[in-house]
This record gives sequence, C-alpha cells and structure tokens, in this order.
Amino acid sequence: MSFISESSQTRVPCYRVLEDDGDLISDCDFQQVSKEDAVKMYSNMVTLQIMDNIFYEAQRQGRISFYLTSAGEEAISIASAAALSEQDIILPQYREPGVLLWRGFTLQEFADQCFGNKADYGKGRQMPIHYGSKKHNFFTISSPIATQLPQAAGIAYSLKMDNKKACVVSYIGDGGTSEGDFHAGLNFAAVMEAPVIFFCRNNGWAISTNVSEQFRSDGIVVKGRAYGIRSIRVDGNDALAVYSAVSAAREMAINEQRPILIEALTYRVGHHSTSDDSTKYRQLDEIVYWKKDRNPVNRFRNWVQNIGWWSEQQETQLRNSVRKQLLEAIQVAEKTEKPPLSELFTDVYDHPPSNLEEQEKHLRETVTRRPKDYPSDISV
Repeated sequence: MSFISESSQTRVPCYRVLEDDGDLISDCDFQQVSKEDAVKMYSNMVTLQIMDNIFYEAQRQGRISFYLTSAGEEAISIASAAALSEQDIILPQYREPGVLLWRGFTLQEFADQCFGNKADYGKGRQMPIHYGSKKHNFFTISSPIATQLPQAAGIAYSLKMDNKKACVVSYIGDGGTSEGDFHAGLNFAAVMEAPVIFFCRNNGWAISTNVSEQFRSDGIVVKGRAYGIRSIRVDGNDALAVYSAVSAAREMAINEQRPILIEALTYRVGHHSTSDDSTKYRQLDEIVYWKKDRNPVNRFRNWVQNIGWWSEQQETQLRNSVRKQLLEAIQVAEKTEKPPLSELFTDVYDHPPSNLEEQEKHLRETVTRRPKDYPSDISV
C-alpha cells in the first residue's frame, strides 16, 4: 500500500527568457518577437504605468471614487495580449487594462469609464476600472472573484462547437484560486476539452492574505495537473517569457482543443486598490526591492534598448506625449455629462416590471425634493 506524498522536494521550474537586467538567458528557447511588436509592447507598458499613476492621483484628489493599479504586473497583460489574436475572447479579472490598451482602447475611453459619464459604455453603472468592450472581445469586468472561469469554459466550448480558430483567455489572481469557481471552471474545461487559457497572476498577496495562508501546494501550476490540464509556470515580470508561453499555449489550445493553465509569478508593487494600505501587512523594503530590482518595465526596456530598438529620445517623447494625452482625456471626461437617471433602470428587462417603475418614480421624486443632495448635472 502506498500513499501519494502531500509534497515534493522538487518544485516546478519557472520559465524565464530575460535576466533581471534585461540580458537574454543563454540557450533559452523563446518565441521571436518583431521589432514593431516589441516597441509596441514596451510603449504600452509605459503608457499603462503613467495611466495608473495619473488615475491614482485623480482618485486621491476626489475626482473619481476608486482605482486599482497594475504596478509591477505590466508585462503580464500586455505581453499576453501581444501573443493573442483579436478574435480571442478575454474574460478579465480587474488588473488587465493592458489587454484593452493593446487592442486599441483609447485613453479617452479609459477616462470616460473611470468618470462614469455619458460616453462610458457601461452608462455610469459600474465602478471605475470595470472596463468592457464588445468591439475588442473584452467582457466587462465584474468585482466578484473567479465567477468568470466557469463562464470561460462555456464560451470556449461554444467556440469549439462552431469550429472557430480562436480561444478564450480568462485571467485570475492567486486569491481567486481559493474560490470554488476556480475548481469548477478548470474541471468543466478539462472534461469538455475546451480551448481556454486560464492565466493566473500569482503576485503573492490576495489583498492582505499571503499565499502561504491560502494553500500548501507548490503554487498554482500543480493544480492544473490535478484536473488533467497541461500547465506551465512562467516569470510574470519577464515580458518575453510571458509572450512565448502564451503563444505556445494558444497554439495548443486551438490546434489540440484543450485547456491550458499558466501561472505567472509576479509581485503587486502597489496597494491592492485605493481602499488598501499594503504597508500595514508587508515590509516597505520588500516593496522597494520589487519596484527597483525586479521591475518588469525596466527589464524589458533594457532588452529593447540593448538591441537598438529603443532610445532615450523616444523614451522622453513617449512619456511626455502620454502624460499630455491623459491629462487632456481627464479634462474632457470631467466636463462630459453624466448619464440620465433613466439609465439606472434600462437593459435588464424588455418591459420593466411595476416594482422597478415604482423605484424609478420614487428616485425622481427624491431628487426633485432634495436637489442639494445630488449633483447638479443629474438629468431628471
């Protein structure tokens, strides 16, 4: 009689292409990236970095109600997006604006959503950073954790039924793997042999809960094996490694009609959100180390610069241009009207039920009776 051991002395290796200083690891096999794509990847990473800083400041100034950054994880969303086709369907968690940025979502569209104005595709009904775009095959972000994973398995199965040459990519954080939907989603996908990539950003912290308090397994990658899913662990701060792993995963998912699990090891440099203070549960020197020595933006910049695809002049021009565009986008978003109150009650029922009509009537009466308690630009 023999029991399978609860642990193994051998950890699953982590796939890397670039050293921390941006030099290529010798004899490393990776997917070649064109100069055009490499420059776009780096430009998008810088844009995302600046966008996060400016929107974070806007929230601190009280101009928007909430924000959440991708600081330290810029390589994950952008490098993975670069390896995908625009026909591939994205089900994000909430730290994937880089995918939208890569697919052409404009800075004005980001600003309109965060300010919840009439130009916001969600009609002002979502929290800031809950982006969505039908045009870009990007499902609207939803706050509940991991609910998108079973949905991803179902959508991927529909692609399979329709013989589409596309896959679904569903992102999740390490904290989301503690949810039941994570296990349901993986099991559904494995049994149905659905072309879906489950991409887990293991950044070490589920808000204030460290991974050591979440599971005793060797990270996330081994969970795929339990469900019969091909899996890989990759350095999430290495843009070339992420690009290569997702390129290979996409090819397997579509050509072999199977799910793939990717665990990207990274670190959330910023607070979990504007509602969090991460210095309360982790050491400042730990944050500084990852911000300076393991920065994915600096690492990729060194590589594109070392091979002659980037220069200091381009860097200065890019940063000045992005900052100017963002400040202008925020000014426009702030001046744009909010959606009318009626939009709070649309898009759910073909014919609104009586209780919903009663709620709308009550709200309008309240706004009319107490106008000082509501913004002056609300359209009654």
